[in-house]
Formats: sequence, C-alpha cells, structure tokens
Amino acid sequence: MRIHVTYAGGTIGMVDSPGGLRPGADLEGWLRRQLDGIEASHTVSLSALDPLIDSSEATPADWQAIIDDIRAHGSGVDAFVVLHGTDTMAYTSAALSYALSDLGRPVVLTGSQCPLGVVGSDASPNVTGALRAAMSGRAQGTALFFGHLLLAGNRVTKTSSWAYNGFDSPAVPPLARTGAPWRWVDLAAPATGWADPEPFATHDVAVIGVVPGMSGTRLRAMLSPAPDAVILRCFGVGNIPASQPGFVPALAELREVGVPLVVASQCHQAEVVLGHYEAGGALARLGAISAHDMTLEAVYAKTVFLLSQGLRGEEFAAWMNRSIAGELTARQD
Repeated sequence: MRIHVTYAGGTIGMVDSPGGLRPGADLEGWLRRQLDGIEASHTVSLSALDPLIDSSEATPADWQAIIDDIRAHGSGVDAFVVLHGTDTMAYTSAALSYALSDLGRPVVLTGSQCPLGVVGSDASPNVTGALRAAMSGRAQGTALFFGHLLLAGNRVTKTSSWAYNGFDSPAVPPLARTGAPWRWVDLAAPATGWADPEPFATHDVAVIGVVPGMSGTRLRAMLSPAPDAVILRCFGVGNIPASQPGFVPALAELREVGVPLVVASQCHQAEVVLGHYEAGGALARLGAISAHDMTLEAVYAKTVFLLSQGLRGEEFAAWMNRSIAGELTARQD
C-alpha cells in the first residue's frame, strides 16, 4: 500500500526561536526514522506546502492548497495523511470531507500539541496512528486521528489546547480506538457526495454567537454590511431572545437581501429544531436553515463550500439540509 503525506504546517514541525515557535524541524528525516524497519518504510512519500500554514492563519485558499496537493500526488497512491496545526484542523478536515468526497481513498489528518523534538511529545503516536489508520483498509472518507482516537473528519471539534486527547466528536462515537487490536465502529451514514467540485473561494461568512441580553441594535451593527451568509449560534435547539426590540427585524433584513441564515446550536450535543420552542419560532418563520447536529467547524466549512459551488437561495438551503459526506444525522421522525 502506498501512502502520501502532505505536510501543511503546525506545531508538530516547529522549533524554538527567540520569537517563539517557528517552522524549522527536519520533518522528513524525523518521519523516515519513525518508519525505519516497519512495513510502510518504502511506501510513504512526502510533500510540503510552500509556504507552510500556521493553522490560526488558515483560509479557504489554504484548504484548497491541501486539496490540490492531494490530487496532484494521487496517482498510484492508496491513502493520504495530512500533518496540520491543531488550532483549525477540524475546519480543514470538514472542508476536505466535502471537496474530496469523490476521491474514493481515505484521507487522515493529524497534528500534535507539542513539537516533535520535545521529550514526551504526542507527535510520534499521532503520526504513526494516522499512518496505521490510513493503511488499515477500513478508514473511509476524511478522518482525524488524535490521542488514540480516529474521528470522523466532519464530526470533530477541538476540545483542549493542551490535552493529548484534544479532539472529540460529540454527536457520534469514534471510528476507532487504538489497542491490540484496534476497536472499530461502523458509522456508515447516508451521503450524496459531490463530483468534481469547484475550488474553495473566499466568502464573507459571519459567525455570530447569541448571548443573554443581546440587543437588536448590536445585532444589526454586526450584520452591516450584509455578509454572503450568516451562521447564528443560538441557545439549545435554536432559540433566540426574540422579544428583544429590533432583534428579529435585524434578521428579517437578511432575507430581504437574499442572505442565507443558518442556525447552529451553542451546545456540543444538540439538534437544531426550529420552532420547537416559541423563542425559536421567529427563525422558522424567517426561513432560517437548520444546521441539524453539525459542529460549528462542519457547518462553516459547508457554508463556504456551497457558496463556492455557486449555490444560493433554495438550492443552498436544500444542500445544507442534505448530507454530502456524513456531516449530519438524518432526523428520525
């Protein structure tokens, strides 16, 4: 089995400098030493993005650079591993799950909380775990390996800036847990895929968190000028302070200018059900779109993906409600 590794950047390949951590480790040499003497030692190729990405600076253009690198090295390769910074790795893994849903081969992202040169770093177990997942023959689509867990790439969120088990998929169980042997879970979910997608483009997507006492005046200011789309992070199953003067009218103005309004929950485990409570009924009447049980990372990447495909209006809403790569759970009525 042949595996290609794309090094995108991140803490894993950084070294100390007077100005703080910076890229500079001999990652290729380190990776070869990790593989020396094991079955994958002669079947792994490596490329690095130029420039490398600080994941806190990542943009949809950087997602596309990773996608392009994977496709460019796809000939004769059976699986892919992406080494990435942890800050926005969940956004990137979600983005790749949509754009590479037609790839037909697994893509596993990983990174580390500590640079590879630090004693006790999690770099080695995470990279070797990602390689093993990629070689397993059981991984499908895009996944993320971290802290002995293999997680669905569009179901994952970062839960800790320091813990070695710093990622979780709150809505679904892990795909696999390391051990002797690994323990796998079949999470096959209905998904339509997307053939030959257009590249990611930059879009102005406003992500706004609702807080107690938030005024309509503040909300209107945050929505001006009108963005390309709005993701409103609401309470519970999709509730807002609808009685606050001007709050609902500010959202109604979005509909008037054709800006999609996607409603997500602030809860780690939730399904948005618009109109379940009176406090969320106004959103349903405005034609807001439910994010279902998607993570913020998944719904943000999906919003940018759909906008990049040129979708707007009812077509955008239809695809937001449809699973492209297993990113949401179909509701059982």
